[in-house]
Amino acid sequence: MTDIKEITRSNGMKYSVRSNRDRFFYPKEWLSFYDCLKESQKKTFDCLISTGSRINELRHLKKEDIDLENKRLILKVTKIKAAKKEKSPRPRTIPFSTQFGKRLRSYFANMKGDEYIGILSTPAANIAMKKALIKAGIKDYQMFSIHNIRKTFITWLVAIGTDGLMVAAHCGHSPQVSAQAYLSPDLFTHDEKVLIREILGDLYKKQEVY
Repeated sequence: MTDIKEITRSNGMKYSVRSNRDRFFYPKEWLSFYDCLKESQKKTFDCLISTGSRINELRHLKKEDIDLENKRLILKVTKIKAAKKEKSPRPRTIPFSTQFGKRLRSYFANMKGDEYIGILSTPAANIAMKKALIKAGIKDYQMFSIHNIRKTFITWLVAIGTDGLMVAAHCGHSPQVSAQAYLSPDLFTHDEKVLIREILGDLYKKQEVY
């Protein structure tokens, strides 16, 4: 593929680098991919697509960080830019859908408040993702990494008319960064938007504009 470059290190090891990181899932692709995951892997990918969080942010999520009644959670470990690493990252509070809230309840059913949700490591998640993509018949599977799920979440929110400032706040971006990196042209049909809404549930539903 022209978007994949193979690089050879000084020790002879070869690895592939994506030159294009803009790939996102179309809703039918996501459903096919998700169905090809093992049951033990689905929780990780459900949490990723339902929150738009980075995998390392989710890995630090505890039962005590979730407010099921008001449908919001606190990400206490968040990403900060290298130039600002002398400062402590700010926790980020984000909403979640009613539907995801029910699944969260089941994920934490037998856990104590200070226990983590149990997210796969990044290497394990990437391996699981690659295998499921291949099994689902997605030909350009090499264009995906875990971060592309976050890309998908944001692209979907924009596609169903969520306010741009809300999208930026949810993902911990400035509006400028969101506009430059994520706000893609509307490429989805009406039926695809309906399917996106089914996957995301009622998250930001009042902001929806078709």
